Amino acid sequence: MTQRLSRRGFLTGVAATAAAAAVPWSSEAQAPAIPIIDSHIHLFDPTRPQGAPYSGPRTPGVTAIAAYPERYRRLAVPLGVVGAIKVEASPWIEDNLWVLEVVQRDPIMVGVIGNLEPHKPEFPEYLERYHKNALFRGIRYGNLWGRDIAKQSTNPDFISGLKRLAEADLVMDTANPSVPLLEAMLRISDAVPTLRIVLDHLPALDPAEADRAAYDAALREIGKRPQIFVKLSEIIHRVNGGVSTELGTYRARLDTLMGVFGEDRILFGSDWPNSDGVAPIDKIFAVAKEYFAARPRAVAEKYFWKNSVAAYKWVKRDPSQPSPARV
Repeated sequence: MTQRLSRRGFLTGVAATAAAAAVPWSSEAQAPAIPIIDSHIHLFDPTRPQGAPYSGPRTPGVTAIAAYPERYRRLAVPLGVVGAIKVEASPWIEDNLWVLEVVQRDPIMVGVIGNLEPHKPEFPEYLERYHKNALFRGIRYGNLWGRDIAKQSTNPDFISGLKRLAEADLVMDTANPSVPLLEAMLRISDAVPTLRIVLDHLPALDPAEADRAAYDAALREIGKRPQIFVKLSEIIHRVNGGVSTELGTYRARLDTLMGVFGEDRILFGSDWPNSDGVAPIDKIFAVAKEYFAARPRAVAEKYFWKNSVAAYKWVKRDPSQPSPARV
């Protein structure tokens, strides 16, 4: 029988909440805590002379706080995190170098998803330059910074750039899910079948009723493509203008996505500090942990760290981080 998670081992460092306390834990022998690789955090510094194009969720009258690895470390390590991957929060080409320099200083950072535009003439040069750094694990492109992934998915220059990305064994993350984005990913995966694709924040996509059939059809096709992964991130999100931190609000959507992607193509991501706009980071972790505490430990291990190896091929930099060779 597959061992299920022990209460203490899995929620080490997390303050007990009513939701967590209600989880049915097994009485089997206590197992070690599952190490967590957070596959989606953002770093930025609005206090730089040039500022930052994105500086987290804004509250009127509140000054934006810089997001550096050391700030994240203080919050996340007590929750079980041993490593994190930074996802671009800037369209400025020079910020690829800035963030690589920032993450180099802290071994909790095991990878960077940068910002490059595959259809631009300079893409091959920039890709070669940044790929020399082992922490550079791919790029993000989607419905962000005025870009249109659906349009680009039929652009021969864009596809040519993605073929270079795949040849470099790097990944493409998406940005801001929509039904047209899902359909675009199908076209892209047909054109570049060796490209690993990671869909972000899919639990937060609540399609309109008019889009439901197209959404379901796209998911069915995506489910057939083992090179497409999904981040079960932004689990907690606004629904009808409000925010619930109760798992029950989101369980049905998570069950649907688990049915589509299975246990081998799901990833954990906190979306910190963007997540601060809906809930404190401990709540973000608690909901994900509660959902997977009811599943076999082997499945939780895949979600919280093992599948991130297959998707990103990240760099182990600290003894606390699990060895990719264990996958």
